[in-house]
Amino acid sequence: MIELPQLETRITAALDRIKTGLGVLSTLAPAPEDNGDGVQTEALDAQVAELGSKLDEEQTANAQLEERVKRLRERQDGKLAKLESSVSTARASATRMDRELQHLRQVNAELRDINVQLRVAVSAGVSEPQLVNKAMLVELEALRATRAADAAEMDSILQELTPIIKQESVDATG
Repeated sequence: MIELPQLETRITAALDRIKTGLGVLSTLAPAPEDNGDGVQTEALDAQVAELGSKLDEEQTANAQLEERVKRLRERQDGKLAKLESSVSTARASATRMDRELQHLRQVNAELRDINVQLRVAVSAGVSEPQLVNKAMLVELEALRATRAADAAEMDSILQELTPIIKQESVDATG
């Protein structure tokens, strides 16, 4: 990405040099006085041929630089697409974890409420089987919610570690 501005600067400088060379050529080359032997026209033809070859070289260099800029832009766009995909995946993972944690908090709040009701019933000396059953069901749901939150967290960690592990195995074999 850092090379793009440098390449653009080099291309611009090359084009400026070409323009300057053409400007100097037009100001330095007054109308030749031909004495009939063709010596001056040969010198001018040689000079034009030399400048033409330099122009061709600059155009070739310019085309090569433009091609490099094009490849760099394509590579940069590819990396940007990968990053956007990675961000999207991370957001989805974070959303899932947040949803599981919210469910866990809700179930734990219900469990605390049922436990308070059970304490009140026990302190009053009343045995209420439906409260005991409800407390057990809520506790099972709390355990499931905890497991789901842990699984979401592990999935998130695995998503982050998988590319690192793949790269390390490629580096170890290659």
